Amino acid sequence: MLSLEEISDRFEIQQLLVDYSTAIDQRRFDDLDAVFTADAYIDYRVSGGVDGRFPEVKAWLKEVLPNFPAYYHMLGNIDVRISYDPAGDTATSRAICFNPMVMGGDQAQSPAQIYFVGIWYVDEFVRTPAGWRMSRRVEEKCFDKLV
Repeated sequence: MLSLEEISDRFEIQQLLVDYSTAIDQRRFDDLDAVFTADAYIDYRVSGGVDGRFPEVKAWLKEVLPNFPAYYHMLGNIDVRISYDPAGDTATSRAICFNPMVMGGDQAQSPAQIYFVGIWYVDEFVRTPAGWRMSRRVEEKCFDKLV
């Protein structure tokens, strides 16, 4: 049986996943500061992106994502595992993400294309004085398709 602490921690971590998706989808990139640790490692290479530390990746997101007129993230199958340790609490999660992205198109000259991306987010978390934060995010490719 799960303790109330573990239930609460799982909800907080799941909310971080939603907060990430909301920040990206609403183009509120500074909201990511409350999702990641300042030194978090992020790897988006399987979907054509970059990898690096949070500040550099955040700057890249601000530069690149405005090129897509529309996109969204839909998450599912969120598996959270928590480790309680006197040296510091940590957690991992694996969640599937379906991420269609509209590319180009001005209807008069060329129709938009949609890039369908199916990935797994493989994440690590640490409990900080401000609450749980993501310290590592690596995308694992499931599929992608341009239509």
